[in-house]
Amino acid sequence: MNLMELIREQYNGLSKSQKKVAAYVLDHPRKIALEAAQDIGDSIGVSETTVIRFCYSLDLSGYAELQKAIREQLLSRESSLNAYQQSKMELEEQPHFLEEVMEHDRKAIAETMGQIDEKQYEAAVQKLSSADAVYVLGLRSSFASANWLSFTLNLVRGNVHQIRPESQDVLQTLNDMDTNSVLIVVSFHRYLKEPIRLAELAKQQGAFVIGISDAPLAPVHAHSDVLFPIYSPNKSTLDATAPLFSFLNALVAGVVVRNKEKFQKRQERYQALDSDFLFIEGDDSH
Repeated sequence: MNLMELIREQYNGLSKSQKKVAAYVLDHPRKIALEAAQDIGDSIGVSETTVIRFCYSLDLSGYAELQKAIREQLLSRESSLNAYQQSKMELEEQPHFLEEVMEHDRKAIAETMGQIDEKQYEAAVQKLSSADAVYVLGLRSSFASANWLSFTLNLVRGNVHQIRPESQDVLQTLNDMDTNSVLIVVSFHRYLKEPIRLAELAKQQGAFVIGISDAPLAPVHAHSDVLFPIYSPNKSTLDATAPLFSFLNALVAGVVVRNKEKFQKRQERYQALDSDFLFIEGDDSH
């Protein structure tokens, strides 16, 4: 088990001050690796003793072992792409590469299921079902999932908008948000500043913010009403693809089930539209 997984596992049992240390460890691993426990405590606003006790809570012998674990497990991984490549190179030695890759995806989905708080899921589905408007934001590696979710959710309930800062007036979009709006932010390591800032501004507008990220302590959590951590064995967004899309599908399914009649009427209107100019029908004579 790597350090990230260990902190996730122990997080709920930590004291309030120790959770501050946990967040700092995940956000600033290089500082932990290089600075003394006293200096880290001063930066966080806790005592050196709290930092040491945090180490004990992870079953580490002390701060020195924490530093060693960070150097070995975090700093050695220069990028998510490198981590992805290394994990797949290890699978290459197995006799059935395809099965091994998909088995890792299955395990990641199972791990994600165990991390999702069902009450928060129900709260998210309820808000997505009743909101006047839904906005979805995801940039760079998170763009594809945000695009899929906005398209699919719009088919189900309508008035769903994907935020595209490169071609939209984002301030006008934020101005349209209110207490009857929902913003979904997909944000994975390496965390871009723009989605976090937009989540903060949407929250100030009264919108209900749903965060989807790779850790309970990811930066977007500070501005989220609910946050859903998607499991990945390392910091590779690519390895999070299978559990991420599985969870997004569960969100859409929840909205469909909650709004059965509304969804049915919407589908009937959709299917009644003349779409011959869009699709090529199959020729049964061939």
